[in-house]
Amino acid sequence: MRSLLRRMIRDGKQTAVLVTHSALDALVLADRVVVLTGGRVVERGLTRDVLTRPRSPFTARIAGLDLVPGTACEDGLRTADGLLVAGRGNGGAAPGERAVAVFPPSAVAVYAKPPQGSPRNVLPVRLAAIEPRGDVVRLRAGAMDGGPDWVDGLAADVTPAAVADLGAEPGAALWFVVKATEVGIHAAGG
Repeated sequence: MRSLLRRMIRDGKQTAVLVTHSALDALVLADRVVVLTGGRVVERGLTRDVLTRPRSPFTARIAGLDLVPGTACEDGLRTADGLLVAGRGNGGAAPGERAVAVFPPSAVAVYAKPPQGSPRNVLPVRLAAIEPRGDVVRLRAGAMDGGPDWVDGLAADVTPAAVADLGAEPGAALWFVVKATEVGIHAAGG
């Protein structure tokens, strides 16, 4: 159906409005996207730009990415609760401006105990859900008691063996770790 619709739009030089929650539909069929959340436009622009550099948690989730909101600072991004998220680039965000840190779930390592060594981004989470996704398992984070709400919904993609090794089950305390080189920081917009 996507192929037929794409040909009709392209060959017939037609304009179409498509409503979808599928990033694949948007990437294959749309030149531009408008993202609505709660009946309000939160993002708009070229499809590739919006889906690779999301500025809102809803858009990041559609694009299959993790997003942490905060304020740009010299060393990366500072969350509302004061945690520093180290990353690369500032994507047009000047220190003090609203910004987001974005990374793929595949870049998240998961530990059962606080890790030692060089990781700069260590996020304590409570495991909220375990979702099978083909040959990986997606672990969904929830906030620890008294922890920041912005961790809700963050995801890590791990192997089934890793789930077994971690003894992961909903409610377990875990640490999500992301290398700074895997985190892109850019302006939050709007």
